[in-house]
Amino acid sequence: MLNKRTTEVYALGQHISMSDHKARRVIDQIRGRSYKETLMILELMPYRACYPIFKLVYSAAANASSNMGSNEANLVISKAEVNKIR
Repeated sequence: MLNKRTTEVYALGQHISMSDHKARRVIDQIRGRSYKETLMILELMPYRACYPIFKLVYSAAANASSNMGSNEANLVISKAEVNKIR
């Protein structure tokens, strides 16, 4: 049995002006999916919230590639959440 090394890389989007309900509708579709599958879903979904989330996922993948030397094919969206600002 191979022991895979797991590291977390994250990107944080702040001050994105959209409803938390609209963003959560998109986030729920990508949680737990691979990076490539996530990009495909975000490109094909007709919601306005997809573009800022796409940029955020792309940024996290770029951080993983440059800082950790990770291959994008091995990346998985393990955690994604939307918080409402009061």
